[in-house]
Amino acid sequence: MRTSTRIQIAVVALLLIAAGVVYLVIAKPFEKKEVASPSASNGISVVAENSHRLDDAGPDAVVLTEFLDFECEACAAVHPYMEQIRKDYAGKITFVLRYFPLNGHPNSGPAALAAEAAARQGKLEVMYNKLFDTQEEWSHKADSQADVFRGYAEQLGLDMAAYDAAIADPATEARVKEDLDAATRFGLQGTPSIFVNNEPLQLTKLDDIRAALDKALAEKS
Repeated sequence: MRTSTRIQIAVVALLLIAAGVVYLVIAKPFEKKEVASPSASNGISVVAENSHRLDDAGPDAVVLTEFLDFECEACAAVHPYMEQIRKDYAGKITFVLRYFPLNGHPNSGPAALAAEAAARQGKLEVMYNKLFDTQEEWSHKADSQADVFRGYAEQLGLDMAAYDAAIADPATEARVKEDLDAATRFGLQGTPSIFVNNEPLQLTKLDDIRAALDKALAEKS
């Protein structure tokens, strides 16, 4: 897919999110359970004890959480903006990444497995960036891209024996599924799904994220 086409698709996807269009989400191979869908604002934290924190500003920090799908064009389009936010709010916020592989994205599950395998070696952030930076190369292909992801792991200097063992370990898939099940419990229906502290953001523009962060930070001071 050409870059210009991908950008157009990403922009349309973001506009659909802003318009409140919802997506039926049944992520495979990580089958979701039919359970109640409590709101995060009901006092149930969107961040688990073992959630991945790419930035940690301490126990009392404002928390920005993103449920994402590595094969989602909208997530890739938002990614540079989120990275800039992380730089601009460094030391002020905690940034939490949670996996939410969607149905219709055949390699989103394997991509999440690759990210989780990298996380076991303390390399989640570099793999997270690599998967979004290279999304055009591997997304929306019918055949498995597991070998492509393994190649990325090698390029990033991971211990490949440990990486292969993590990919084969059922606990790695179970860890991804924990995040998927959490997304289901919160009734999330698309990606990216973004929270500030425990409140979901209804985005009409990307600057809504900054506005929510600024409000939460002001309330702390």
